[in-house]
Amino acid sequence: MRILSGIQPSGKLHIGNYFGMMRSMIDNMDKSDLFAFIVDLHALTSVHDRQRLATGTLEAATDFLALGLDPERCTFWVQSDVPEVTELAWILSTLTPMGLLERCHSYKDKIAKGVAASHGLFAYPVLMAADILIFQADKVPVGKDQKQHLEVARDIAIKFNNTFGETFVVPEPVIDDNLATIPGIDGQKMSKSYDNTIPLFSSQKELKKKVMTIVTDATPVEEPKDPDKCNLYNIYKLFAPADRLAEVHGLYVNGGAMYGKIKLELVDILWEFFREARERREALLADPGQVRDILHKGAVKARSKATETLDLVRDRVGLTY
Repeated sequence: MRILSGIQPSGKLHIGNYFGMMRSMIDNMDKSDLFAFIVDLHALTSVHDRQRLATGTLEAATDFLALGLDPERCTFWVQSDVPEVTELAWILSTLTPMGLLERCHSYKDKIAKGVAASHGLFAYPVLMAADILIFQADKVPVGKDQKQHLEVARDIAIKFNNTFGETFVVPEPVIDDNLATIPGIDGQKMSKSYDNTIPLFSSQKELKKKVMTIVTDATPVEEPKDPDKCNLYNIYKLFAPADRLAEVHGLYVNGGAMYGKIKLELVDILWEFFREARERREALLADPGQVRDILHKGAVKARSKATETLDLVRDRVGLTY
């Protein structure tokens, strides 16, 4: 079984990225044929700063490796290093109904949030479909917000197969319902676009500043509270040990939950949770050439598979003569 997913280098990676996709990918290294990549072409829909994109791409790859992704047990590369995907995206775009893209809520949501409208942003799901289909992925771990895009990829694959003959594996989404949407510090979905994230790697001072700004209500300490409706609790429960989580849950239900104290405790928990990864990251950042070498080797492996699929597609549609 082949599992594939990618992550954008449009800003510092955060705990929503970790739980939404990265941890699942790392856990599947020995259970599947794993394909993981940095989607720098997708990032161009919102990042128009050369240095920011280049630096973000290398840092995102470094973060993934620091968290435990082993390039010897998977295929790991940067999206733009496999140009075959953009050719496939064009071929798929000639089959993709406008109505299918017009129904995608992500485009509308981003425009509403102030992201500049562009053809790239509108056609994002087609490039995402090409990313998935060119590697014949069976499963794609995604957050709840990307489920619709996965459905678009499935629709495109089915239409292509019906038009030109069986060519693509029709992928299935993998969504952990318990982690479908990680809340940000403001209660919305955690997203770099909303500037409401808790970065995976930052200084302890910066981490504390972020955590202490998690939005909470004004319910008095002694009053009972619904933990499931508390933004702080919903982040805290992702990291706290089971026995301590049970104690804090009791404080919410019975009264006595002190938000400030819980936030300070969360800072300590987060700092310790990512300690080993932080140390590995520092070592990798000291040798960026090593990271580039890993990515270049991964791109060679990825292009081998992509070329195989694209050759089949070109033949199916009549681009060989």
